[in-house]
Amino acid sequence: MSKGHHQIVGWPRSLRSRLFLILFAGLAIAYGLSFSILFAERYMSAKAVMLGTLESDLATSIAVIDRLPAEERSDWVDRLSRGNYRLVLGPGLPGVSDMSGRGAEIAERIEEAAGHKFPLRVQSIPGDGKRLQAHLTLSDGAPLTIDLTPRGVMPLAEWLPYVFAAQMALLLLCTWFAVRQAIRPLSVLSAAAEALDPSKQGAPMSESGPTEVAHAARAFNAMRNRIAHYLEERIQILAAISHDLQTPITRMRLRADMADDTPEKEKLVSDLREIERLVQDGVAYARSSHGNGEKTSRIDLASFIDSIAYDYQDTGKAVSVLGVVQGIAITKPHALRRILTNFIDNAIKFAGSAEISVRRGDEGDVIVTVLDRGPGIPPDMLDRAMQPFFRIETSRNRDTGGTGLGLAIAQQLAATIGGSVRLYNRLGGGLAAEVSFR
Repeated sequence: MSKGHHQIVGWPRSLRSRLFLILFAGLAIAYGLSFSILFAERYMSAKAVMLGTLESDLATSIAVIDRLPAEERSDWVDRLSRGNYRLVLGPGLPGVSDMSGRGAEIAERIEEAAGHKFPLRVQSIPGDGKRLQAHLTLSDGAPLTIDLTPRGVMPLAEWLPYVFAAQMALLLLCTWFAVRQAIRPLSVLSAAAEALDPSKQGAPMSESGPTEVAHAARAFNAMRNRIAHYLEERIQILAAISHDLQTPITRMRLRADMADDTPEKEKLVSDLREIERLVQDGVAYARSSHGNGEKTSRIDLASFIDSIAYDYQDTGKAVSVLGVVQGIAITKPHALRRILTNFIDNAIKFAGSAEISVRRGDEGDVIVTVLDRGPGIPPDMLDRAMQPFFRIETSRNRDTGGTGLGLAIAQQLAATIGGSVRLYNRLGGGLAAEVSFR
């Protein structure tokens, strides 16, 4: 795999998903860091206040107990105790030496409270990791135990997780909306590019919106107009050349007819016929790209299809109609007839016969199909067969290969009646050429 084309495992393929993931992850991380910093700052402030209060209260309690007579101390123990510590006269419960960060910090605070006057050791009570006892000896040698149960510095409020969830939902919604606003113009541009058909007059892209979007829409519309202009110019050149060639070809035919009957004369006349047919097809293709100014009219499908089949049958060609044709259609009859005759001519040329079927599509459109049992078209050439001057049969003989414009003319005419042309190979052999229109 070349450099720059490595795909990260799990990385989404669509730009919408990538932008959403990047924005949401970045904003969520930034929000999480801000929340963590505020939480840590609040924790440290609350912890400092709690330890400062503990130190102040213990300093007062120890000083009072140390100055009281021994017989009065038991009366004051409960009065001097607080919610997070309790004074106990005596050695207290047996414990283990606590050297954790919390125990060392509390021990330091108690020593500060005691003024470093009394020997002190801090122990953890087994079975209760949160309970500590500080043992010290008063001035008269009496033991004093400070039983501490440190409370949480900053318990979370019950409503805080719901607020956090609401904030994340809002963040998710805003990220989705921002990505949608950024991606929507690309989706519109993609749809317009897929629907681009310079041969048809379509509505231009809307040039409203942000500056960048409007600029891209203007550039796309300009590109569409340039493509249409280039195609128009190409067709005009083809029409002009084909039209101008008709006059010298006619003069050459007249001169050939006045010449003596020789084999060379027959060859020359045959070549002139081929050139004349190619020129006529070129003119027909140029005209088909613009339509012929024909207006739409209402036709009876049964009569229309039967008339085409009868015209071929009168000349001895094997053309038949499959099934019963019913219904009416509003279309350009001469353009539709030209399309079908092109299909039928190809079928007769390569298969010797043709069949015509008419049916209604799922959306109410009319589908006329010309079927044959000829050699068909290789699947990889079906799309190319619709291109101008493309010939499946590559010989130089125009009688077998043709000019390569018949299907291209049919496609151009189908566009003028608001329809489309499709080629596909039949099961069992043969080709089906269909035109669908409303």
